[in-house]
Amino acid sequence: MAKFHQKSIDGREPPKKKITRQGLRGFFRLFRFVKPQRKAFFVGLVALAFSSLTMLVFPMLMGDLLDSANSGTLDSINRLGFILLAVFFVNAILSYFRIYLFAIVTQKTLALLRQTTYNHLIKLPMAFFSSRRVGELNSRISADIALLQETFTTTLAQFIRQIIIIVGGITLLTIISPRLTLFMLAFVPVVAVIARFFGTYIRKLSKEAQDNVADSNTIVEETLQAISNVKAFTNEGFEKLRYKRKTDEVIEVALRGAKYRGLFVSFIFFALFGSIVGVIWYGVYLVNQGAGMTSGDLFKFVLYTVFIAGSISGMADLYSQIQKAIGATENLMDILEEKPEILEENLVAAKAKDVREVRFQKVLFSYPSRKDIQVLKDISFQVNKGEQVALVGPSGAGKSTITALLFRFYDIDSGKILIDGKDIREYDLAGLRGLMAIVPQEVLLFGGTIFENIQYGKPGAGKEEIIEAAKQANAWEFIDRFPEGLETKVGERGVQLSGGQRQRIAIARAILKDPAILILDEATSSLDSESERLVQEALQKLMLGRTSVIIAHRLSTIRNADKIVVIDKGEVKEAGTHDELLKIEGGIYRNLSALQIDLMG
Repeated sequence: MAKFHQKSIDGREPPKKKITRQGLRGFFRLFRFVKPQRKAFFVGLVALAFSSLTMLVFPMLMGDLLDSANSGTLDSINRLGFILLAVFFVNAILSYFRIYLFAIVTQKTLALLRQTTYNHLIKLPMAFFSSRRVGELNSRISADIALLQETFTTTLAQFIRQIIIIVGGITLLTIISPRLTLFMLAFVPVVAVIARFFGTYIRKLSKEAQDNVADSNTIVEETLQAISNVKAFTNEGFEKLRYKRKTDEVIEVALRGAKYRGLFVSFIFFALFGSIVGVIWYGVYLVNQGAGMTSGDLFKFVLYTVFIAGSISGMADLYSQIQKAIGATENLMDILEEKPEILEENLVAAKAKDVREVRFQKVLFSYPSRKDIQVLKDISFQVNKGEQVALVGPSGAGKSTITALLFRFYDIDSGKILIDGKDIREYDLAGLRGLMAIVPQEVLLFGGTIFENIQYGKPGAGKEEIIEAAKQANAWEFIDRFPEGLETKVGERGVQLSGGQRQRIAIARAILKDPAILILDEATSSLDSESERLVQEALQKLMLGRTSVIIAHRLSTIRNADKIVVIDKGEVKEAGTHDELLKIEGGIYRNLSALQIDLMG
């Protein structure tokens, strides 16, 4: 299972990716999404560069102001003061434009990235979704892109700023005093780097403590969710011990972290400030010896040193953020590099009267994720225009797989699936799927209104068409009773409606689509008797004159089918009408029928 690059609700930190040449190439590929905003991005970079340079002017002017206290005139002091104010004013304006322009670039770039990823995602074949979890894909398009938002908005700008300050600061230090610069570079950056890595280790301990707290919270959540099982097995003592062990681990890690934090603070106080004191001491020595330095130069030097130390220290955090961004980018690139289905809409969907025949001819199939298991073996049968053909057999026999292949959710390994003598691989996918509609066993409605869910069968359909479809589906009688009628919200996945109501909404959707080929996947198996009667009536209206493929466990619903095809272990074992199959001694269908009669009796 792929790992997610986001901070989860339990507080665990997202993992990082090691920065490699390949990872950086993938990260820079994101900049093709920046291209439409390249002018704003360039102006923002210019504003960033100049605002960083104005910050480097500040120590220089402050040192000159300090020198002017001894040797300057009042006019020169005032002039330097006004120049400093002007520098800060210019910096404020540049910072505003930099932040605003980067926000424009980031929001529009990430919107384009989200749209591109989503548009690509929904075009990917079913084989892709069968090997991915929905939570993982949702993480890619939400959390990973949110992480990139932070990178584009803050991290990238700060990284460039720190580079400018480090390079510019060291250059100016060298101009002020090469000797003092060498002395500073021998100590301050080394101390800053050591302090940063010391801090990283402490954060690692903190993360470990967070993970232990998260694990202890998981124990609480699991225990409370399954409290009836805990009490039924009288395992309260076991759960208390499990929770105590985990919280004791939190204490141990937290105290270890506190010990290292204490050492860290002591080290920072002594080493970092000691280094700065050393630089000041050596600078004062150079001033005292008349080595070409003034008090103002020393002040400039100290300020630049503080700037550089802070930037070097901050680079580790920025590096960590970039690692996370590269990991998020790799996730998104994985999706964008997947080959999508080609959904050209050149073929106008045929109406019911236009399809004469559907034929499976020696079809063999294995799922892409389980190539070693052959699901269908030499499947052959035919459905003529207007016929109702039922597929029956034990669970796992391959019945639902046959319907998935008809929609071409997967491509077969060998054999042919023909519609009117034409291989379905010769149809474009939009045209092929436009011929068909399915009423599944588990109807998952969208969280909008009843109107929107029925209209999904024919986007753009008017209210009168939808009402007519609802009436034909025996759905209007309950829709009309709702105070809001067609505008009634169905709730997430249709939870506000009963199973029978959801089934009738799905039938209305199929009626509105007016398909040539209808597929019913155990559409009444989970309903009560009254709901089943209403749904069955609606299905009979829907199947009238259509080529229909019916998957059923409840054999009573398919007695009147024109043909029944019995599938077992991926093979066609029997075929015929209900009466014909009952006459086969020891036949699978006869045994299934007898078993169901016994269960009902």
